[in-house]
Amino acid sequence: QVQLVESGGGLVQAGGSLRLSCAASTRTFDNYAMAWFRQAPGKEREFVAGINWTGGSTYYADSVKGRFTISRGNAKNTVYLQMNSLKPADTAVYYCAAARNWLGTTTKYDYWGQGTQVTVSS
Repeated sequence: QVQLVESGGGLVQAGGSLRLSCAASTRTFDNYAMAWFRQAPGKEREFVAGINWTGGSTYYADSVKGRFTISRGNAKNTVYLQMNSLKPADTAVYYCAAARNWLGTTTKYDYWGQGTQVTVSS
């Protein structure tokens, strides 16, 4: 079982930046692919960004490419999401997820965090 705890959410003006963190409670963090998802009010949860075990492979939703960067610090059991040039449309609860098997864009995630709220004001 892997527990994931997100932090770093908050209120920011459009054009601003935030960095989300997700700490994982496992000794084998570098065995898991990681990702960020988000869910806006009244909408389905959607994929934002994913990263493989080593950090050598990443992929992003088209809506965040060039603005968001996912990275990981395996020594700290943490995955990050740097969000720049934020827009009101980025307002959502952001969730961290972990997967035992990396399958690129078809990866199925096994563990989920509780989420952190990001609100972007216009």
